[in-house]
Amino acid sequence: MILQIHLAALRETAWHEYLVRFVLGGAATVATGLVAHIWGPSYGGLFLAFPAIFSASATLIEKHEERRKARCGLQGRARGKSAAALDAVGAALGSTGLMMFGAIIWLLAGKLGWWTLPAATFAWGLTGSALWALHQWAPRKIFRS
Repeated sequence: MILQIHLAALRETAWHEYLVRFVLGGAATVATGLVAHIWGPSYGGLFLAFPAIFSASATLIEKHEERRKARCGLQGRARGKSAAALDAVGAALGSTGLMMFGAIIWLLAGKLGWWTLPAATFAWGLTGSALWALHQWAPRKIFRS
């Protein structure tokens, strides 16, 4: 799979879909703030890793794929679900990289000072990329059902 950026896809998204993403992302952020306020910032920080717009984007990805197939006169339900599932896999792998980021910050902040941030960012990118590569080339029974 080759990753690509299609700026024309921005025009395919209706204004209300951006609104849904904004509202759900804001709601996730507010919920995280409430958790931090009630149980403390350490516990609230755990929820900051939640991809705030994932819930909205997964459903929107599914709808967009169904619409694309419908334009061609085809049923797009299976394709929509597959696209949303692939997005979920990416979010999970990226979140695993984010856990590595947090671990590096937690372990090295007192030792490396400001160098901890670039080190943790590098570890996040490396972990997410390595897991994606493993996902692409691993046997089906490990990552896929």
